[in-house]
Order: sequence, then structure tokens, then C-alpha cells
Amino acid sequence: MGTDIAIRSVRADDLKRLAALHALCFEEAWDAASLARLLAMPGAFAFLAAPDPANDNPEALPLGFILARVGGGEAEILTIGVDPAARGREIGRRLLETAASAAVAAGADALFLEVAEDNAAALRLYERFGFYLVGMRPAYYTRGAARVAARTLKCDLPSLPPVS
Repeated sequence: MGTDIAIRSVRADDLKRLAALHALCFEEAWDAASLARLLAMPGAFAFLAAPDPANDNPEALPLGFILARVGGGEAEILTIGVDPAARGREIGRRLLETAASAAVAAGADALFLEVAEDNAAALRLYERFGFYLVGMRPAYYTRGAARVAARTLKCDLPSLPPVS
């Protein structure tokens, strides 16, 4: 499943497409300039899922992407999104695996993220991946006139063997 998808590092020319994908995934979308600022932070990295590894069309929206950063032995997922039409194809899991591997390689031993408590599909994905609850932020996200809490989740990452 998902063998027709390539995961690769994000390039500067991907940012407009990532902003369009972010708008499909989130009510409070980030524009290309915001994504560029986040990606320019020390320790930041991002990956995208390209729909056709043989021909990564620069006009087509990616199927998904993840943006994270590493610092002080910890990593944080700043955002992850999968095109609603492409969900259920293991893209989110593959993006998480790729980001976790990059975080371990950069020296992180834990990965954190925040997710809205009403995002059941994401919560299932994160639980299957090994994330567990470490905190709550009441009324963090806006849902029209309502507010929804954010769950802060942590995943313990495996250690790399010492370099000999």
C-alpha cells in the first residue's frame, strides 16, 4: 500500500503548493511565507509525499507533508497534513516515520505534537505510532464559535547506536 508514493525533502519551490495543501487540511491555513519562515528556523526540516515518484509534477499538489524541528534533544511536529482525497493510504504514517528518522539522526530522543481533541482520525494515527498524552491546552483551537482543546502528545524515539 502506498508504493506509488515517494517521500522527499521539501524544496523552496514547493512552498506555494504546500500552502495550498495546508488550506485543504486546516481552517487556519498557513501561507507560503509562513511556511518559509518556519522552515528557516534552526533545526527545521520538512518532507512531502509526491503522488508520482517518476514524474514529480511541480504543478500538482503533494499528497501530504510534514514540517518539524529539532532542538535540545527533542523534536516537534509543527504541522502534518494529508490531502483529504488521499487519506487512508498510509501517507501520514510514512511521513511520521520519515520525520521520526530525521529527528533521531539529529539527536532527538522524543517527538512532540499538538492535535485537536476532536480530530479522531489523527488521534488514531498518533496512538498507533506510539504517541501518548502528556498535556492539554484547553480551548486552544477555534471551531466557529466554539473552542476545542489541544492534546499535547509525546512519542519516545529509539536511540541510534553509538558511532564507532
